[in-house]
Amino acid sequence: MAAVRRLSAVPIRRCHPLLLLRPFSSAGSEPSITVETSVPFTGHKIDPPSRSVETTPSELLSFFREMSLMRRMEIAADSLYKSKLIRGFCHLYDGQEAVAIGLEASITKKDAIITAYRDHCIYLARGGTLVEAFAELMGRRAGCSKGKGGSMHFYKKDSGFFGGHGIVGAQVPLGCGLAFAQKYLKEGTVTFALYGDGAANQGQLFEALNISALWDLPAILVCENNHYGMGTAEWRAAKSPAYYKRGDYVPGLKVDGMDVLAVKQAAKFAKEYALKNGPMILEMDTYRYHGHSMSDPGSTYRTRDEISGVRQERDPIERVRKLILSHELATASELKDIEKEVRKQVDDAIAEAKESPMPDPSELFTNVYVKGFGVESFGADRKEVKAVLP
Repeated sequence: MAAVRRLSAVPIRRCHPLLLLRPFSSAGSEPSITVETSVPFTGHKIDPPSRSVETTPSELLSFFREMSLMRRMEIAADSLYKSKLIRGFCHLYDGQEAVAIGLEASITKKDAIITAYRDHCIYLARGGTLVEAFAELMGRRAGCSKGKGGSMHFYKKDSGFFGGHGIVGAQVPLGCGLAFAQKYLKEGTVTFALYGDGAANQGQLFEALNISALWDLPAILVCENNHYGMGTAEWRAAKSPAYYKRGDYVPGLKVDGMDVLAVKQAAKFAKEYALKNGPMILEMDTYRYHGHSMSDPGSTYRTRDEISGVRQERDPIERVRKLILSHELATASELKDIEKEVRKQVDDAIAEAKESPMPDPSELFTNVYVKGFGVESFGADRKEVKAVLP
């Protein structure tokens, strides 16, 4: 990150970083830091926000810890998949952690987020637990979707997280529907509908954006552009890969999605805009280290040098580590202690998730319809069927 300066002359009192993982409750109780984003924002039909982002020591340390936790979770999921404890589809998020954490830093749990199948870290950012995440990945009863959703269908309605969707691009019109409900109920909240560059050419995305613009819905479409839709480079799939301009009549903003503070600033800016004016598009320029899914080695259509180059120059965790060290908020040893604690947390969560039983076979028939509507199965062998009209 570029030029960094302290706004406050108050010295930072050194203490172990584990004590600084949550912001202090009283305003002004810790020094403010202003950081300039790594690259400027680029706007379409809108003036971009300032590159100067306000943060605090506790926020930076919480960013480091939470992104490290996400990274460790996804690395562990890789191992569990290779051990055949996770089956089916599994799409990992390592490399893209700054998007999940940066969004969360500027919104509340009353704001909604909906995403595609690369959803584990978004779920964790929304307040989900490691045990619930690993149990769901392994198809266990303690999972966030009772072991029935698996990797692609995480869900946490009480924190405004509406999935976890397997059909490419299908979550965007659902997200615009959530935004319609928010406006109709006058909630003063917004919906962030996340999708990848591979889904950016889906027709339903443009249909949903059109109606959202007509009705001035508080919908923010977030293209997590990791530059490869499955194994296809963006330039091979999109005539115009400037996804932040794709809204045409809807303003857009291109953001360095590997810079957590840039994402935080963009999310704050977009929420304020959407509540007053309607939809907006954010393009997060990010990168995934794994392949598209666990069945994709991720190295046949891109070079290992490309991957290692992004790790060395743009890694979101390393950027925050350097910022913390440059401000002497913690020592390198203390940050290593955080990473060790995170590793233990992940290991303990996996052990606990493994103890959870598989779902009962009868669970196949639950949560399919709202109770009292549609077709329901009865009887010991579930062969008796009753239809109830609304």
